[in-house]
Amino acid sequence: MTSPEPYRTVAERASAEFTVQGSRFIGHLAPADTVDEAEAFVDEVEAEYDDATHNVPAYRVPAGGGASKSPGEVMLREYSSDDGEPTGSAGKPALNVLQQQEIRNVVAVVTRYYGGTNLGVGGLARAYSRGVKDGLDAAGVVEERPHEHVSLRVAYDDSGTVRSVLESTGVEFDADYDAEVTFEARVPVADAPELRDRLRSATSGRVGIE
Repeated sequence: MTSPEPYRTVAERASAEFTVQGSRFIGHLAPADTVDEAEAFVDEVEAEYDDATHNVPAYRVPAGGGASKSPGEVMLREYSSDDGEPTGSAGKPALNVLQQQEIRNVVAVVTRYYGGTNLGVGGLARAYSRGVKDGLDAAGVVEERPHEHVSLRVAYDDSGTVRSVLESTGVEFDADYDAEVTFEARVPVADAPELRDRLRSATSGRVGIE
């Protein structure tokens, strides 16, 4: 089986600020694996900067609710909005930066505080493009392998074993200790089948895997 191809994305959340003819621009970037994660980041920025003149979003994320679970091309959901700026002057230029640099699993929001001088469509396009570019520089572009989310459910007696297996593989995970223990892990697609086998073997099949 061929492993899914690596892709370019951002390493972490970051922002970058600059001023153009009195208008203050802030480019916010974050990794996002799903449309829901991208929309949540957009909502978060809009809430934090609710006094801004515009908050222009753009994102490229997998359309199917996460990274591909099979080899081949991932269908991407691409979205942008001008958020009240002249049509085509903001959202599309912001999205174009992500497309041209072939960066995905990413969400950007460029915040603008109007400074009293109209920049024109060309000036706006340059400013919103720069907001994304500067944000990318701040966040850092990395090569990532496609991941999938794996949910695990076990009794307390097996929770230590499951945690040890996850820690030994170095995957990211969160644990929730309730009536039973649940683990939410983010696993490289290519490594997921072997990890599932290891978990079943270590718990004699008692682990519930979704």
